Amino acid sequence: MNRTSCVSLLQLSRVGFRLCASKAPSTQLPHTSTSSPVPCTRSYSTNVIVRSYLQYMKRKIISPPSPPYSHVCQVGDPVLRSHAAAVDPSAITGSEIQQVINTMVKVMRKLECVGLSAPQIGVPLRILALEYPQMMLEESSPASREVRGLSVQPLRIFVNPQLRVLDGQKVLFQEACESISGFSATVPRYRSVEVSGLNEKGEAVTWQASGWPARILQHEMDHLDGVLYIDRMDCKSFININWQAHNE
Repeated sequence: MNRTSCVSLLQLSRVGFRLCASKAPSTQLPHTSTSSPVPCTRSYSTNVIVRSYLQYMKRKIISPPSPPYSHVCQVGDPVLRSHAAAVDPSAITGSEIQQVINTMVKVMRKLECVGLSAPQIGVPLRILALEYPQMMLEESSPASREVRGLSVQPLRIFVNPQLRVLDGQKVLFQEACESISGFSATVPRYRSVEVSGLNEKGEAVTWQASGWPARILQHEMDHLDGVLYIDRMDCKSFININWQAHNE
């Protein structure tokens, strides 16, 4: 993909992925009675979006945001199920790609998450970021650090990353995702992997990771292929992380 293609794809992400993947066919309810019409008080169609008058007026005055977003796209957004496109290496240091990378880092740190992919901010390009700060590590118990393989990781950016499995053994741990806000599930991941690609400067980099960093890498790599953790999870382990609060 050349520089023009990258810019075109970014422009497409600003308009194309905001549209519904498909439109429901128009249907009419059967006429049951002329004397006693049944009022329709609620729509059960998942394709109908009901906005309040205030939301309507807001959109009339203020244009909706465009990618790269300062928020994380939620499951249901078509961009999360798309296969992200490769980035032209010559475009990495350009303003468009740098804006995407800077926005990813800003959103990741704002939400205090440890990894993020470009599709999660509405840009279908093969870019991922991860970071595990010291402060976050200190919030975990020594036992949890050892069992999960937690470790401090500096900010790492990978463009057009390729993953290679180093240890075929899989481990099970609870996993969450900012694009499926409020939920979690047990997901099997390889214990050790290697990632290679380009960094934010367009330089070739390779990194071997094990434990939790390896899990983060696999999670974010999945996003680049339109895969979510719910596609790999143990279905019976899927929970609302606030379920106890709902009972109080």
